Amino acid sequence: MELGVRIVLAVLVHQVAPVGGQQDAGHEGCVPGFQVKQYQVAFSGAFQKGQPLVQVEFDDCAANEDVTFEVSDPSFQVDGDLNLVPSEDVPYSGPLLIIHGVSAHADDLAEVEISGLPGESTHRLRNILGIGQTLPSRQKRTLLVPPMIVTENQRAPFPRTIGKSHVILSELGNHIFRLTGPGADQDPRGLFIIDIDSGEVSVSRSLDREAIDSYQLGVSTTDFAGNLVDGPALLLITVIDQNDNRPIFKETRYSGEVLEGSPTGTTVMRMTALDADDPATDNAALRYNIVRQSPDKPSPNMFYIDAEKGDIVTVISPTLLDRETLPTTTYELEIVAKDMAGSEVGLTGTATATITITDKNDHAPEFTHPLFEASVYEGSTGVVVNLTVDDRDDPATEAWRAIYSIINGDPTQSFEIHTNPDNNEGMLSVVKRLDYEATAFHTLLIKVENEEPLVPGVGYGPSSTATVHVTVLDVNEGPVFLPDPLVVTRMENIPVGSFVASLNATDPDILKMQSVRYAVLRDPAGWLSVNPVRGTVNTSSSLDRESPHVHHNKYTAVFIATDNGNPPATGTGTLIIYLEDYNDNAPYVVPSEAQVCEDTHDMNVAIVGGRDLDLPPNGAPFKIELGKAPGLDKTWKVTRVNSTHSQIMLLQNLKKANYQLPLVITDSGVPPLSNSTEIKVQVCVCKKNKMHCSSAHSHRHSLGGLLATLLLTLLCKYHHHHQTQDTSSSI
Repeated sequence: MELGVRIVLAVLVHQVAPVGGQQDAGHEGCVPGFQVKQYQVAFSGAFQKGQPLVQVEFDDCAANEDVTFEVSDPSFQVDGDLNLVPSEDVPYSGPLLIIHGVSAHADDLAEVEISGLPGESTHRLRNILGIGQTLPSRQKRTLLVPPMIVTENQRAPFPRTIGKSHVILSELGNHIFRLTGPGADQDPRGLFIIDIDSGEVSVSRSLDREAIDSYQLGVSTTDFAGNLVDGPALLLITVIDQNDNRPIFKETRYSGEVLEGSPTGTTVMRMTALDADDPATDNAALRYNIVRQSPDKPSPNMFYIDAEKGDIVTVISPTLLDRETLPTTTYELEIVAKDMAGSEVGLTGTATATITITDKNDHAPEFTHPLFEASVYEGSTGVVVNLTVDDRDDPATEAWRAIYSIINGDPTQSFEIHTNPDNNEGMLSVVKRLDYEATAFHTLLIKVENEEPLVPGVGYGPSSTATVHVTVLDVNEGPVFLPDPLVVTRMENIPVGSFVASLNATDPDILKMQSVRYAVLRDPAGWLSVNPVRGTVNTSSSLDRESPHVHHNKYTAVFIATDNGNPPATGTGTLIIYLEDYNDNAPYVVPSEAQVCEDTHDMNVAIVGGRDLDLPPNGAPFKIELGKAPGLDKTWKVTRVNSTHSQIMLLQNLKKANYQLPLVITDSGVPPLSNSTEIKVQVCVCKKNKMHCSSAHSHRHSLGGLLATLLLTLLCKYHHHHQTQDTSSSI
């Protein structure tokens, strides 16, 4: 290779046009990056450390703050005056140096060509590139594709060149550049195009970094027949951010709370805005500021916001942060978030922060009056007076809600006090009836506290207690029966007019000396009378323990006593009479019917039992025996089974008919009572487990009478039919 031939490693040409409305205000038409892209330096011997070679021109359109440079050969650097200087003695150098300049507002490349290098440098470069000393006969290419950048939001005309790919040729030959990948021949198609001859890459339309911030494409070379010669090599295209997005708060209104009396510097809340621009640039570097406070009393700067974090903290002193003395308990702050680190050209977003000064219990409740008075009629209950209090704390909070208690003057616990939830008043009630004759005047001491404890240093004073005078008013009370109920025991069937009990009703109004009269209020059976003055109760009818008005041997009557007050008052008392049993009910036999087959071999007819309404010993044991009719004991027999039941038996079979068997039952009372009764016995024909009984009337005769009746019946039939009928009748 001829020594004068220039070997180009990489060229990155930036043509970044300013975007309307986004260029720096101090640099009209400024394009961020290297203002000159190519520089030349003549080689005249070894480079000395610190010797400036060339001064580059770089402007990021923002005063070049925080610009950094990187040189492809680490033996060189760019100093603060933008001079390219060796960082050490450099005996040899490559033919091309690439300088990469980066700031928050620009990212650009420039090349420095070193001319006049001795021949060894060419061989050294070839060794570095791996080309070798001897070139083969076939064509050999090396494809170099530098990274490229393009600024978002560029305006027409398009296409715009953003860089160039290169091929280092070992022999001259023909080749075509091709561009593949998303943004070229894949969606989004056609964003980037490449000149097939020169390798220049262009953008075809405006880009949006917030949609896609970088593209990875492939660059390759083919011959004219389409055969791949080299590649594909990676092409990284980075979209440079423009400040085209304003900060946005998640919500337009935020709410926070701070407790009154909080120390200065107490954090209230945090405001957070988001910016869609590149977070690595100032385009998304946000700063917060309070632009308005409403109201602005007692100070327009009661709160401060951390510019970077967005934390709102208190500035006002704890003594002034007093909910009860502030003009309002709610403050509204207008917060502005600005990007570009808060510079004048930054974009802004706004939100409102509402801060509520919350209450703490720093005020004790106080009664509005030291003395409350009430009056109540004796014998009544319910609320008698409402006690009112003042509390400067926040209503409807535990620091405001009151709890009342009676601390003196109620030894019998006749009063209770509760808080009215609607107005915080104390409702004093009578829960046990008061007696004017016992105590006509009550003095209560009431205390009020809050549900929430008071803050340290604040206590309950004398105004947190009050006195209540309750006057009991006299009413005409009804007479009271003692005892109530009155219980006595009496024998039933005592003579009419017999003494039963003596009622005792007293008038509670002992100071009035009133008289009392008695009367019957409820006497279900009408058995009693009462002397209206003396209160003695006598029988007006016979007492019957077996009456349906008597339950469990107990008869209940109610009497009324009326005083002579104005108006009269009444009282009621109950009289309970336990009735002792008298043998006044004769026993009876059950059941009243029985059935038996006429040809049965079992002569047992039925078992019958005795019943008695009286109580022992006036009931069982019972004696059950046959009646006094003659001849009964020839056919029937009664045998005792136990104290209440007996067995009825036949002594001989009877023909089909109905018979009335007379029995006599006697109880064990003193004197005993007997009862004559009859049992209907049906003698039936029994066939195939079925009984065919007679429906005729029952016979109430002895055996002889039954035979005579049968004979008379036969004679009558013979006389009327003039014929003899064989009749078999046997009883």
